[in-house]
Amino acid sequence: MAFPNSLVFNVASSVSSIPSNYIRPASNRPNLDGVYLDDCIPQIDLRYLNGSNRSDVVKQTGQACQDYGFFRTENNGIPEEVMDKMLCLSRQFFHFPEDYVRLHCYPLEDYMHEWATNPQSFSLGLERDYPIKALGNHGQHMAINYCPLCPQPELTYGLPCQTDPNVITILLQDDVPGLQVLINGRWVAVNPISRTFTVNIGGQIQVLSNDRYKSVLHRAIVNCNKERISIPTIYCPSPDAMIGPAPHLINDMLILPTTGTLHIASTTRNSGTGDLQLKHVWTCLK
Repeated sequence: MAFPNSLVFNVASSVSSIPSNYIRPASNRPNLDGVYLDDCIPQIDLRYLNGSNRSDVVKQTGQACQDYGFFRTENNGIPEEVMDKMLCLSRQFFHFPEDYVRLHCYPLEDYMHEWATNPQSFSLGLERDYPIKALGNHGQHMAINYCPLCPQPELTYGLPCQTDPNVITILLQDDVPGLQVLINGRWVAVNPISRTFTVNIGGQIQVLSNDRYKSVLHRAIVNCNKERISIPTIYCPSPDAMIGPAPHLINDMLILPTTGTLHIASTTRNSGTGDLQLKHVWTCLK
């Protein structure tokens, strides 16, 4: 069926069943009845990061990375109207005719600020510039994900189960539930909270921390009632960087060193998400 110059939203709304190529195998479909709804993901208030309670914030962040691999942040210093407008414009973008839903901005430096030049060391007791030195000439990528209404949400995913192979992902999402995290063998729904970011640890940080911090499985489900927008910003190491546990953290070498490219590729192959994901990762590293 052709939809020339149609709106993405209208095309999705007119579909009464999922196209066969989007239906997951019976053994790999979301069990929507087995999701734990009591959201336990920590929420960290960043307003205290530069005050007298800084050590408490660092400790909370480190504990969240160890126990969950996910946490939320509030009072990020970003104006609320900026976050609201980002979501609003993203939604409008996907309501354009489908001929216009792929745009490019180049060079990237003209459109967004560079990654902070002095990031924290994630309460690992490392020198503050250690992550920069270890990760090399890093890259930063942003995606805008649109999940339209789905007439059969039990048959597919918005995002299949995976771990992130990068360094860290910072997610801005709207008020529609969808993100779920695997904690202690149970899927936990991460309830969206307005004007917060959801942060998850990638495989590179798990390696650098010598397995102290966890990159955990997560997924996104779809629904038949409301479209969903999510905007992940992804921080990646140099593909040539040799990523290994920080010497300060080595008692027993739990994870062997590897290059950024090799670790991302192997993590993707082991995540069960297939060749499409692997191709996307290699594209990001070019």
